[in-house]
Amino acid sequence: MQLRNISKMAGIAVLLAGSTVLAQGPGDAEQPPPAPAAAPMPPAAPLPPQPARPPMERAMGRWWNNPELAERLSVTAEQKQKIDDIVFKHKLNLIDLHAALQKAETIMEPLMAADQPDEAKILAQIDRIAQARAELEKANARMLLAIRQVLTPEQWKKLQEEHPSPLPRPAASGRPPRR
Repeated sequence: MQLRNISKMAGIAVLLAGSTVLAQGPGDAEQPPPAPAAAPMPPAAPLPPQPARPPMERAMGRWWNNPELAERLSVTAEQKQKIDDIVFKHKLNLIDLHAALQKAETIMEPLMAADQPDEAKILAQIDRIAQARAELEKANARMLLAIRQVLTPEQWKKLQEEHPSPLPRPAASGRPPRR
């Protein structure tokens, strides 16, 4: 029974780690998804420091500074400045929240690698990881909403046609789509 629970927890941990890689966007993940917890993992080499970019920038780039796209959307210089200010204002918080998520995930690694995993500690750490991920997603959504308020409804609609939202859209059933 305990082995089955540990197997389930390992699967959850792998899913959690894998969803972080997916959330990073193309070109941001420097290493492959982690191996299953049952396999011994060699010590990982530290990754070189990378500039932390908000998830929206990773997904869409700094689209408001793209002259062709800005012209198609009729984005004014004032709107571009406001969006730059919003991104700057939110960036430090997003960096801190991303670091908190990475820290929570790093704390999980030795818990899962232990010879005698402590289920209670692992489940508590999974809760911390989930909470850190939720806080990061909410902060990103706040930034996206602030940017959306700078744009006219027509500009937002055109932007969505050019670049689908980095946030999942509700399905016809009202539930978010599965990834």
